[in-house]
Amino acid sequence: MELPVIDLAPYLSVGGDGLKVTSELGELCREVSRIMREMGALLVKDPRCTVEDNDRFINMMEKYFESPPEFKRLQERPKFHFQVGVTPEGIEIPKSMVNEEMQAKIKAMPKESQPSIPKGPDCKWRYMWRSGPQTSKSRFRVQELNAEPVIPEGFPEWKETMDSVAYKWLSAIEVVAEMAAIGFGLPKDAFTSIMKQAPHYLAPTGSDLRRYGQEGSVFAGYHYDLNFLTIHGRSIFPGLNIWLNNGQKVEVEVPVGYLLLQTGKQMEWLTAGECQAGMHEVIVTKRTTEAIKQASAQNRSLWRVSSTVSAVHHIVIIIVVVVFASSFIVGCN
Repeated sequence: MELPVIDLAPYLSVGGDGLKVTSELGELCREVSRIMREMGALLVKDPRCTVEDNDRFINMMEKYFESPPEFKRLQERPKFHFQVGVTPEGIEIPKSMVNEEMQAKIKAMPKESQPSIPKGPDCKWRYMWRSGPQTSKSRFRVQELNAEPVIPEGFPEWKETMDSVAYKWLSAIEVVAEMAAIGFGLPKDAFTSIMKQAPHYLAPTGSDLRRYGQEGSVFAGYHYDLNFLTIHGRSIFPGLNIWLNNGQKVEVEVPVGYLLLQTGKQMEWLTAGECQAGMHEVIVTKRTTEAIKQASAQNRSLWRVSSTVSAVHHIVIIIVVVVFASSFIVGCN
């Protein structure tokens, strides 16, 4: 199944001015909200986010993940619960491995829709990079979520590359969030107003296909994201499976120049359950093994890099969720 595609250019052409949203643009916004409600995932085309941006980022992260483990561990910050810097493989444990309720739901799924159940922690590395301006005054400020960024030695382009990709992709998320709000009948800043100065993250992962390139290997076990919206760039290697709200399993192939966006748990809370947090996993599929053979023949990197930006709302979301849920219900009636 092909995911729906939304071109953000028409909305960007009016500068995000809610007063200039034509009936045609209004229909496009309603389409975004419908997709989020019914499917929980869509592909977006943002003219500000270029193929070159994604390629430059992927190339840098491949170089980093190919570094020796002892070098990468210099960027490890366990005292901050791995919320900045690198998280080595074998640290993250997917919920599906330990949560009995989730395991029961998985067993009840049709066989063809069931995810792979990991037998241990995820065999992937992750790098957490805080992005966007952050607040310094809120009494809800959490040290781990606002710690100083970690920059590895030998990568002079690191900060500029990470900040550039994170900024552009967060900008795409903000546009989609505005369009969704308009589509739901809410003020256009209903979602984006509480994204300001929140601890957003660029969190790329690296998976070693030389060691774990066998079909069935699990890099990221079946889970949902706790954030508001997640956006993914195109990975060179296939392997990302997502689940639509109807339970259908889809192996995603992000076209060149597009971004994949999926709803997170905060979106579910803010819409009073109208939108569901999207489930996903990253595994080695048959298509992955074919891509590995091709990359080997061309002497290319065998690290699978995923480029992921997580947009979140402030910790005070727990306080405002009832207010926004009420507004959401009124706006949709």
